[in-house]
Amino acid sequence: MIHKKLTANKTILTVFMHVGFWGLVFLWPLLSLEELSRAQYVVNRNWLATFSLLIVFYINYFVLVDQYFFKNRKVLFYGINLLLIIGIFFLVNHILKLIIFNPTMDGVRMREVRSSMVSSIQLILPMILGIGMCVGLKMNEKWSENELLLQKVNQAKLDAEIKYLRYQIQPHFLFNTLNNIYSLIDRSPNSAKTSVHSLSKMMRYLLHDSVETKVPLVKEMDFLGRYIDLMQLRVSSNLTLEKSFPIINQPIHIAPLLLITFVENAFKHGIDAVSPSHIKIKLTIEKDTIHFSVINSSFPQMEKITDSGIGLENLKKRLELLYPNRFELTQEERNSIYSAQLIFNFKSND
Repeated sequence: MIHKKLTANKTILTVFMHVGFWGLVFLWPLLSLEELSRAQYVVNRNWLATFSLLIVFYINYFVLVDQYFFKNRKVLFYGINLLLIIGIFFLVNHILKLIIFNPTMDGVRMREVRSSMVSSIQLILPMILGIGMCVGLKMNEKWSENELLLQKVNQAKLDAEIKYLRYQIQPHFLFNTLNNIYSLIDRSPNSAKTSVHSLSKMMRYLLHDSVETKVPLVKEMDFLGRYIDLMQLRVSSNLTLEKSFPIINQPIHIAPLLLITFVENAFKHGIDAVSPSHIKIKLTIEKDTIHFSVINSSFPQMEKITDSGIGLENLKKRLELLYPNRFELTQEERNSIYSAQLIFNFKSND
């Protein structure tokens, strides 16, 4: 609906521009007259040539350029235009012989109108230039249409790739979470029930909200909070967890499931069954920028038996597609401490 309205508005604007241009071309000689008595002379001297240009221009604009020039039938295109110019040239010269186009001024018939007003060069050259102008204008329009079509194709490809990457997250997330719940069933059935309940609410978010292009940051944070609570049900008591989320007082929207990857990896690779472990998750907002960081203990030996999967590579690809040149993603591991930080501008410049 919006696209049709924009197209209609563009068509109306184009019509007004054409009408305004030709209206100015026809009226300008009259507006520059010093004596109104010479108006007939202006009509003979200018309007016939201008009207000839207008006819040639729009025959080419609506028919010849599309049907012949753009379809590689250029010989016919030039041939038809040559016949068109010759026909209009003889027609104009015939019209100039009519009495209405030979008025008198101060009792003297204006024969100079016939002899020199619209000479061959004065009549033919504008028509040739008009054909060139029409071809240039149509080529520019065609280039714009092709550019718009290319943008639509690229956008469709981009949307498809984003959907593909996003749908990869859901089974990846579900696989990890179900493994966690499975480990609780025997040793803590009640915790397993609580986990299933939390998982059902999280799946509702995955199935309904996350299919949108943007989601409220509040919902994304609620999803993260539920995930963290669910993960805490199965971890050992030697984990120290710090979570800092701000109170959102403004309508902030971001791409869904951008923040879960670091949290997932922190619980997967930053916890040891024996050694003390810690995870610190922090999200802050500064003007139009979100700062999200996860710092956790690191156990390199775990990397040999577990794989981080598609998570981080997926995140990088999505950020490049969704927030090009508007994000900064850093990761660092030092002294058995792994830190990851994502900074991105959530407001589009479009």
